[in-house]
Amino acid sequence: MKQTAFLLGVLALTACSGKPPSPQAPQPQARTATPWDQMQQAKQKAKDVQKASQEQADRQAKALDAAGQ
Repeated sequence: MKQTAFLLGVLALTACSGKPPSPQAPQPQARTATPWDQMQQAKQKAKDVQKASQEQADRQAKALDAAGQ
């Protein structure tokens, strides 16, 4: 009985005497989409469409000016 208690005590001390585990850096979480992201994408798309239509209007104006001269 004494030997069992002594053996359990030694095992417990041996198990607890090791180095503590090194702290692990938290894993970066994946970015989640928000409603603002969709609105920003729609806004950017509208800007791109506006830019494309303005460029087309400028090309047409130049073509008309060149044809009129």
